[in-house]
Amino acid sequence: MKAYRFKGLLQKDGWLMPAFVRLDEQGNILEISEKKNKSFTYSNVNGFALPGMQNAHSHAFQYAMVGLTEQHDSKNNDDFWAWRKAMYQLALSIEPDQMEAIATMLYAEMLRHGYTEVAEFHYVHHQPSGTPYLNKAELGERLVAAAKKVGIKITLIPIFYQKGGFGQKANDGQRRFLSSNIKEYQQLLQSSKTAIEQYKSAKIAVGVHSLRAVEPVVVKELIEQLDDSLPFHIHVSEQLKEVEASLAYLGKRPVEWMLDNLDLNDHFHLVHATHLTKSEATRLAQSKANVVLCPSTEGNLGDGLFSLKTFQKAGGNWSIGTDSHIGLNPFEELRILDYGQRLISHQRNTFTSETQGNSGLFALNNLIFSGRKAMGVATSDFFEKGNAFDALVMDGKVPILNVCTKENLTSTIVYASDVSMHLGTIVNGEWVIKKGQINRSIKQNFIAALKTLKNR
Repeated sequence: MKAYRFKGLLQKDGWLMPAFVRLDEQGNILEISEKKNKSFTYSNVNGFALPGMQNAHSHAFQYAMVGLTEQHDSKNNDDFWAWRKAMYQLALSIEPDQMEAIATMLYAEMLRHGYTEVAEFHYVHHQPSGTPYLNKAELGERLVAAAKKVGIKITLIPIFYQKGGFGQKANDGQRRFLSSNIKEYQQLLQSSKTAIEQYKSAKIAVGVHSLRAVEPVVVKELIEQLDDSLPFHIHVSEQLKEVEASLAYLGKRPVEWMLDNLDLNDHFHLVHATHLTKSEATRLAQSKANVVLCPSTEGNLGDGLFSLKTFQKAGGNWSIGTDSHIGLNPFEELRILDYGQRLISHQRNTFTSETQGNSGLFALNNLIFSGRKAMGVATSDFFEKGNAFDALVMDGKVPILNVCTKENLTSTIVYASDVSMHLGTIVNGEWVIKKGQINRSIKQNFIAALKTLKNR
């Protein structure tokens, strides 16, 4: 049994200071208290424990191309669709060993930055030729193996991908992604359920790439067949061109079509949802569906800004993801999201509600609770008896944190910290990262994979 004493531990309503935590042998919480139980010896941690962060949207393979699409040709428009061509080239090149090496490095970096769980939106399924592997979930299994290697929890989301756009056949660059019908996707899903059995900290979810990538009526049919207790993830309304194509093909905007044709609920996680009307944002919030926002990627791709104020006013819930991994700091994602809203509203209170005026705590409540739902986990507080102890620990020796009051500590961490202030990351009660140290072999395997790819 383990027992820790922290300078502070953050719950949804604020800090416990100090905080005494006892765990069982599996790393589950037995007791949390501000008072020491004299029957136990506690390991003293000079740090502040926050709940481990949830990365609710990841395409692991894209970590291999971060920074490679910033050479802009002034003679041509460089937008999301140009970026996508470069992404397809990478997707067609990666072999299973390389996928595992890239994901292992990425997941280690996620842990270093404070994420303890990742939802892997996985759509590179087949061999480079487009032929399925003998094990249909070969590459999904490699992602699970990568997560197991570093100790991050993973929710594998095998993605249904069928078409090249609204009313268009898939193009050759998409050949590794495709399931031609629901039966083929169900086979992929079943193989993926087998793949997660190798790791006790792996879960399964389901997903469709987008309404443009799967015929909308097929999306509806699939959802009616699925286990509705599992999280359902889908890209939606990321780009204006996508919205325009949806209007031309369906006579409705993507989110409008989903609201009118699907029974949306809190198992749904709509990624990006960048371009919404006020009505769509309000109705989406009222449906209890969640939105997954990826601010650093959305900024990098020029997607636009989500209708956060309208969505939040209607009671909407959101989480964050790092998507293409151009940024990996959860607090940076929150800051980009908040500052984007401040710039267009000319106000500073975008992360507040009628009941919660602390911007940092309000942001973390959204990130954690909606993020956990995206993983298939439901909780009522950041740390709870009987649940695993997963935490990001901030270094109590950092001067700016050391002198903070309870009232100011959370927002100081959210708005003014960086990864150098992290003491480490704990998963299931064990330190998986301490002082930013990542295993040398993980780095070497990653370097070798990228040298083989020759894309940098």
